[in-house]
Amino acid sequence: MSGDSVVVGSFVAADYLVFALMLLVSAAVGVYYAWTDKGQQSSGDFLMGGRRLTALPVSLSLTASFMSAITVLSNPAEVYRYGANIGFYALSYIFTMVVTSEVFLPVFYKLAITSTYEYLELRFNRATRLLGTFLFIIQTILYTGIVIYAPALALNQVTGIDLWGAVVSTGVVCTFYCTMGGLKAVVWTDVFQLGVMVAGFLSVIVRSVVVQGGVLPIISDSQQGGRLNFWDFDTSPLRRHTFWTITFGGAFVWVSIYGINQAQVQRYISCKSLTHARLSLYINLLGLWFILLCSVFAGMCLFSVYKNCDPWTAGLVSAPDQLMPYLVMDILRDYPGLPGLFVAAVYSGSLSTVSSSINALAAVTVEDLIKPYTDMSEKHLSWISKGLNIMFGIVCIGMAGLASVMGGILEAVISIFGILGGPLLGVFTLGILCPFANSKGALSGLVSGLVVSLWLGIGAQIYPPPPEMSRPLSLTTEGCNFSTTGHFNWTSTAPPTQSTPITTVPVDGKPVLADNWYSLSYLYFSPIGTIIVISVGLLVSLMTGGRKLKVESRLTLMKEDTTVYHLFKFFKDRVTSQSENIEMTGDRDKKIGSSNPAFCDVELDLTKSSIPT
Repeated sequence: MSGDSVVVGSFVAADYLVFALMLLVSAAVGVYYAWTDKGQQSSGDFLMGGRRLTALPVSLSLTASFMSAITVLSNPAEVYRYGANIGFYALSYIFTMVVTSEVFLPVFYKLAITSTYEYLELRFNRATRLLGTFLFIIQTILYTGIVIYAPALALNQVTGIDLWGAVVSTGVVCTFYCTMGGLKAVVWTDVFQLGVMVAGFLSVIVRSVVVQGGVLPIISDSQQGGRLNFWDFDTSPLRRHTFWTITFGGAFVWVSIYGINQAQVQRYISCKSLTHARLSLYINLLGLWFILLCSVFAGMCLFSVYKNCDPWTAGLVSAPDQLMPYLVMDILRDYPGLPGLFVAAVYSGSLSTVSSSINALAAVTVEDLIKPYTDMSEKHLSWISKGLNIMFGIVCIGMAGLASVMGGILEAVISIFGILGGPLLGVFTLGILCPFANSKGALSGLVSGLVVSLWLGIGAQIYPPPPEMSRPLSLTTEGCNFSTTGHFNWTSTAPPTQSTPITTVPVDGKPVLADNWYSLSYLYFSPIGTIIVISVGLLVSLMTGGRKLKVESRLTLMKEDTTVYHLFKFFKDRVTSQSENIEMTGDRDKKIGSSNPAFCDVELDLTKSSIPT
């Protein structure tokens, strides 16, 4: 806990005003949608926005919901300590959007389901669905707890705001507008909060650039400090962050979030057409890139400002996650209102994530745990959804209490997604891409994937990987005179790029496994879980007669669902119709060409949507 660390500046009235405004606008959106949608009697309208949303707000909301406070606080600190190679996430985002829009989206969209886990029952059986639902609920509550706690901790550090006051206020505001306005309120508050996040990032970046005398000095400082470590193509799976772990491992983590996580799927299924849903994913890709760019550059600014005096080693902050708020109070304290804007940005990040999670938890509970077992009217279900929103809000605030005893934020979050998201992604992939996978295969695969993932994750928490695997870059306190003038003398030693060769001798009492297996990069937890589920699932299915299985075509991916198929068909039709025109064979062939108008419309629609790829 960081109550004992130095408070750099303190909040003034203007900062509190900016922050309070952000909370007020968010709450007002909830009230507005509760008031305009009074006729919203069904739980479907409340949880799905009545399936009438368009691509733009949905795409911004998709971006906001997993770009949480953790992005605003941990990514810059990550760049500061380990270098800018997390910029490779940009590549894993592309892969994620293509896989999601081509594989998962068409299947979920044509089934028109509220909970993604309904799919598991349609495709396999109820046991698989319940296990999936259960894992999702645990994963989301853990994650949400961390997301509420992280910004509160950082704020408490910088401004001396009461830690638990901040935790409870976030939880309460969030629960309020989720309960009042349902999915529509969540989507539109996300759009507003994304704007606040960008403004907060930009205020820090612009001010750092002014303080350091331009963008180039910041880049050259980062270069000299070894922070621009993009050319790291080491294939060792034990290294924490390399090109491969981030693009390949990161892609699995993000596909499990965008492809199958209820909070995301619920949004793009609520679009009014499949084309809008696809478009929202690709517009959201631009948003993700922009936020990633901001956070990586903010990390470079952080390093450039503190290159001669690292506040973390000097004991001015108690955790790397507090570096960003420290920088903000340091360079923006003469501008009342701007520190408040940054704090509002951190908070917007967490509000948008928490609200998506609460809404998704309510949707899953209603659809998977209540509807199948009771016979209630839509009006009752709608009330129950609202009650569940309040309940999950309280549970998540409780979780934040638990998060306060857990360690490093970013890793904890991604390992939660990896440990539980990997196996879940495996089960969905099995169902959608392997027509002969049966329920026995799915269940045994899911359980075995989960066991291995948990074993890995818990092992890695107990025996953290040695520093030569994570390779923190050098930081120095030589230039510290505890006044922050932007002086440019470079006093640090050269960064340790060549580390000592890694040996696998068991160190006192550590199991031999700890040096290899448990040191695996945390980004590989997800692909391992996924691959184990798919391989075990296929083996068991084939051994238990999966080949005889007849699956409804709507439950698997058909070639007609992919954009590539329609592009190919479109061009093929164009070529054949042109060659027929050349042969001058009258109108007869043209009639044959457009005999099915339904198809033509779909093709044209789809080719329009696939331009931004």
